[in-house]
Amino acid sequence: MRILTAILVAGGILAAGGTAQAQKESYRFVIVPKVVHPWFDIVHEGAKTAAAYLKETAGKEVVIEYRAPQQANVVEQNQILERAIATQPDGIAIDLLDAAANKPVLQEAMDRGIKVVAFDSVPPEGMVFTSIGNDFCEQAKIASERLVEILGGKGQVAIMQGVPTAPNHKIRAECHREVFAKYPDIEVVAEGIDNDDIETAQKQAAAIMQANPDLDGWVASDAAGPIGIGQAIKEAGLVGKVKLVGLDNLPDMLKLIEEGVADSSSSTRPHIQGFYSVMMLYDAANGIVTPKTIDTGILVITKDNLEGELR
Repeated sequence: MRILTAILVAGGILAAGGTAQAQKESYRFVIVPKVVHPWFDIVHEGAKTAAAYLKETAGKEVVIEYRAPQQANVVEQNQILERAIATQPDGIAIDLLDAAANKPVLQEAMDRGIKVVAFDSVPPEGMVFTSIGNDFCEQAKIASERLVEILGGKGQVAIMQGVPTAPNHKIRAECHREVFAKYPDIEVVAEGIDNDDIETAQKQAAAIMQANPDLDGWVASDAAGPIGIGQAIKEAGLVGKVKLVGLDNLPDMLKLIEEGVADSSSSTRPHIQGFYSVMMLYDAANGIVTPKTIDTGILVITKDNLEGELR
């Protein structure tokens, strides 16, 4: 439906909610992820796919500028946003690191007429623009419930939080806790913070497992977390003893499932998130009212469906 909207606008036909036909021949959109990370590389590929699609179907040149913080640091991310705003792009797509801290800068962008969408996140409280992603709480609950099932409803578990201030990571961590709280024989004995970094996750997981030798299982709130956890499980010789239900569909995560280090993963679809981020910015830049949310769905990946895993 949104693809059709883009075609209709580019062709000069008003779509529902539209106010004017597209006039520009070229557009420039800035993609600002949380951090340099393989997951966001897939988002970037999706954004470039959308740019190529708009060139082919609508004859519009779409330039994608990908500007990633070197670390998951909201000050650095806001600096990137400020520099992007100064160049007056047609739109900015962002995965928020801290809703409260990002809000003033995003408001500045909107005040200057720059369109904004969020991907893999939600807008700050009081702000209204399209978010592209999935139900983060449901995604976490799928993973936690699966871990509880694997453990037979009892055992010691740990949660890797990711970036605690990031809206999606925070939501997932809270919903992991909600699930575990329902089961009297499940005990959360530790929580790690990896700041969406695989190496940090590995070190955190190793330390937590050393301090908790009876730990039975792990869940994570970010894509880096389960990869680092899996590495720590392998290094400690605990494959099969400590269970892992991961998050997302990075190649290293899929390999952990294939090897039996991880049972499964509750996955988003980063390529589609990048694609629709650009499509929504394009629509918004042309006066089209875009939806509040686009749900890209959740895929539970196990050994049984590794062959059919979708981006």
